[in-house]
Amino acid sequence: MGISQKGARFLSESRVEDAAQTSSTAWFELGIRHSSGTGGAIIDLVEAHKWFNLAAMTGSEQAQEWRAEIACDMTPRQIADAQKAARAFLQTGARAN
Repeated sequence: MGISQKGARFLSESRVEDAAQTSSTAWFELGIRHSSGTGGAIIDLVEAHKWFNLAAMTGSEQAQEWRAEIACDMTPRQIADAQKAARAFLQTGARAN
C-alpha cells in the first residue's frame, strides 16, 4: 500500500520543520527524498546536495558519501548553487527553503 500524496506532503513538511531545528538526520532524509524522489518529492539534485551538505557538516559520513555520489551527476554550477543554498539556510533557517 503506497503513501497518499497528502501523506507524502505531510512527511516532507515535517522533515523541513525538523531541519529548521538543526537535525542532521532530518537533513540527510531530505537529501534522500530529493535525490531519489521518495515520499512524493520531485528529484532535484541541487536541493539534495544542499541537504546532504548540511548533514555532512555535522559529521555524517553517510551524507558525505551520498553528496559525493550525486555530485558526479551535477554540473559545477549546480554544485555551487547547492552550496550557496546551504549557506543561505544556515544564515536564515527554514525560510531559505
